[in-house]
Amino acid sequence: MSTNLARHVLNGPTMGSRWSVVFFAPEDIDLIPLQARFQEAVDLVDDQMSTWKPHSDLMRFNAASVGQWHLLPAALMEVLAEALTIGCASGGAFEIGMGDAVRAWGFGPTAPSEPAIRAALQKTRCPAHEVLELDITQSRARKHAEITLDLCGIAKGYGVDRLIRTAQALGLNHALASIDGELRALGTQPDGRGWTVALEKPEIGTRAIHSMFEIENIALATSGDYRHFVKLGDRHLAHTMDPATGGPLKQSPASVTVLAESCMRADALASAVMVLGEARGRALVAQLGAEIVTLAEHCEA
Repeated sequence: MSTNLARHVLNGPTMGSRWSVVFFAPEDIDLIPLQARFQEAVDLVDDQMSTWKPHSDLMRFNAASVGQWHLLPAALMEVLAEALTIGCASGGAFEIGMGDAVRAWGFGPTAPSEPAIRAALQKTRCPAHEVLELDITQSRARKHAEITLDLCGIAKGYGVDRLIRTAQALGLNHALASIDGELRALGTQPDGRGWTVALEKPEIGTRAIHSMFEIENIALATSGDYRHFVKLGDRHLAHTMDPATGGPLKQSPASVTVLAESCMRADALASAVMVLGEARGRALVAQLGAEIVTLAEHCEA
């Protein structure tokens, strides 16, 4: 029966990037409703978790008073719970309470601001896993201190998970979903081969292939400092924030690629390893049942 399957590709905009789903299905399948379902899946994530949309559920929670319970949708609660788990396990290396710093340095919807940068650098921070309380049964959360949440290190991975859930709900058995450097494979290709994935060299201004391998029924996420950055003088400052300083990381691997069962976990762990470095990063990833498949250091000049 698999010989009757044809390769299809659908894609669309999401979270400042594009989503893509490659899948095998009958050649005459109606793609229009599938396109709508996949777009709906990522729109839900963007509508709930965007820091670029003032009325997203996340931004409304950021504006809520300290100590006040706030009802949140199930998807956002799921991501917050995973973020706090990884934040705690990483000792705060993965930290979602960096929204003020992300915005101050120009990685949000506004330009960099020197006063905001100074404030972010001087701020005394409590880790999100210490000040954010979740009530899963009631689908609500509250803050015990002022904190501005940003889910840029996990939301795209979760969006990929939503794409795969949608593919499964549509009865697809062979699919590869992606948003930026986050991917997740559902099954294999119909001939039994895994899905071929190419990783880029972690070099600014290039699009060369670093390595290639095959995946099946697993998620993959890459974090690095070579695509999203701001330039300060002759320095390139990565978008990954250092919770210890309130500013961009000064030292980190060039890139980290993590395999995990869910893409949101792979996404968050890749970000955490950027902060922790190789030795502590490998220990964290192994503790949480994932695997680092590539870790590229910067070449000495």
